[in-house]
Parts: sequence; structure tokens; C-alpha cells
Amino acid sequence: MDIYQKYNLKHVINADGKMTILGVSKVSDEVVLAQKLGAQNFFEMSDLLIQTGKYLANLVGSEDALVVNSASAGIAETIAGVIGQGSSYHVYHPYTERITKREVILPMGHDVDYGAPVDVMLGLAGAKMVPAGYANMCTPEHIEMQITEQTAAVLYIKSHHTVQKSMLSIPEAIEVAHRHNLPLILDAAAEEDLFKYLKMGADVVIYSGAKAIEGPASGVIFGKANYIKWARMQGAGIGRAMKIGKENIIGLTTAIAKYLENGSETGDSMVERLEPFVEKLAALPDTKVKIVQDAAGRQIYRAEVKPIGKLSATEICQQLRTGETAIYAREYRVNQGIIEFDIRAVDEIEMDQIVARLKEIIEGE
Repeated sequence: MDIYQKYNLKHVINADGKMTILGVSKVSDEVVLAQKLGAQNFFEMSDLLIQTGKYLANLVGSEDALVVNSASAGIAETIAGVIGQGSSYHVYHPYTERITKREVILPMGHDVDYGAPVDVMLGLAGAKMVPAGYANMCTPEHIEMQITEQTAAVLYIKSHHTVQKSMLSIPEAIEVAHRHNLPLILDAAAEEDLFKYLKMGADVVIYSGAKAIEGPASGVIFGKANYIKWARMQGAGIGRAMKIGKENIIGLTTAIAKYLENGSETGDSMVERLEPFVEKLAALPDTKVKIVQDAAGRQIYRAEVKPIGKLSATEICQQLRTGETAIYAREYRVNQGIIEFDIRAVDEIEMDQIVARLKEIIEGE
């Protein structure tokens, strides 16, 4: 009996991408072994966090680093740390009225739901979110006009979930923040480059450990030493509810070292794997198919399928999910009549299963 039978679960083909709802990524045998070593040994946990942080910081050229249990925890603990600024009183009383400098400026088009709303993480940290600009536009001036004596930080979300057009760039946001002696905190959860944003001058950069890095459930915060120290202090406060286990600290540290050595699949490789898949999809009736790049500019390529028959994109996706094997496509553009297939975690056999299932759905079998 396999694990799916044991727990009465469906087999899943993940053509949606590295999504939390599907368990994010597959981890390598090397990372699993590191998790095993972590799980089967004891550590002084405070020292484990400090020393793995130093090790990871050295790998990417950061002043310090901290492994946390998710990118969301990274946002909450970083912001809480910036508000408390090393105060032990704040750690035990995170929502105290003694501390009033709690405003965090966020471009309005960045207040998105990525599985949870960004403003919920800010509220958890004890911050007051101050939106800047408009849903479809935010300039450096829009950020600047929101800065007051109560501003603690500027937060920028680098994600395909956010509004992409007419938004100030990361360097522009850094420049405005630094001109007013404020930290620029960057959530780069699904981004693939662990160097570029630190080199730009971001004070804190937060990544998911389980997305591009393909580690276990985890996150990592890189940045200036004082901000990392203040975030680490939150483990005795709000961070207690977000603590990460020793096995995943060791697992992520191994995954990052492996990732920096080997990298992720290249865009050229994805296109090469996509071409025969797209050719088979194009042979299906009532479909228009092509290869498209990720809308946020990442080197990720996907198969775009536009149904032109009687079934809508939404109906096809619903049938894909509810079949004997649950096939998850990327549904962000179904309102435009478009389905995307992300093949980063899909092998050739699974691609053939997707084509076969689509054929059944379209032909009404």
C-alpha cells in the first residue's frame, strides 16, 4: 500500500508551479538525508540558528541570515523586529502602546493575497499598513508622501501576484527609504537570485525555502546584522508560534548550498522540454497553444492553452482537478480564457497524462 492508498489521498500532477497548496516543491535525496541527520541529533537551538545563519550569510555575501519556518514568518518577524528595535519589553509585549512607530508603507498594488493577505502578516507583526499610490500605479513620490515620524519601514513585494505595470522599481524604493533613514524590506519569496537584491542595497530580503530553492517547508531572511538580530529575538515572542524544527533548519541550509552550486532549471531547458508537450497539446481539438514566459519576467516558461470550444477554461480546470488523478494547472488567467501548464515539477510521463486527460475532457468522454 503506497502513501496515497494509506491515507485515502489522490495522486497529484502539479502543473501549477511551486504552490503551497500542493506542498510547494520536491526535495532531493541529499536534502532528505540532511533532514534525517538534523532530526536524529540534538542541538542548542539558539546556537543552531546563529551558526547556520552565519554559514548562509557567508554564502551570499549578507551581513547575517536567519532560517524561519516560512517567508510569511519572515515578514512578520522582520517587521516586528524593526518595530521593537531590540527592546526586550517589546518582545514580551509586542502590541504595547508604549511603542508608536509602527507604520509600514506598502505600494497599494502589493497588498495581495498570496495564500494569506500581506496586511495580515503586518497586523501579526503589530504594524499599521500605510498604502501608497493606487492599485494600478505607485511612484517614488507616492511612497515619499506617506512617510511620517511614525514610519518604521518600507515594504516591497517582488512577486507575480502583485500589480506589475506602473510600479516603482526596487532600486527606486530603496533610494526613497534610505533617503529617509528607513529600512527597505523586500519579500522575494519565489525569486531565484539570492544575490541581486542584497547587491541593490535592500536591507532585508526574505525568501521561501521551499520554492525556487527546493528545500523543506521553511524560509530564510538575509540582510543587515541588526535587523536579523531583532528578527531572531522574536523567537521568544510572536515567533514562538512560527518556530522551525532542527530537521528543517539543517535541510534548508543544505538545500541553499546545493542550490547555489547547481542552480535551478534554465529557461532554455524548460523551452526544450515544453516543445514536444506543446506539439501534443496543439493536436487537441478546439485549442490554441503556445509557449509563454512568466508574467513577472522570471526565466520560467509555460505552455499556454486557450480553449475555443464549448467548455470554458474554468470548466476544464475544474474537471482536471476532480479526475481520478488530480491535475492542477495554473489558473491565474482563466478569467481571460487561458490555462497555463508549469512543467518544472512535471516529467514526460505526466505530460502525456495531462494531454490524455485534456483530450477526454474536450471530447466529452
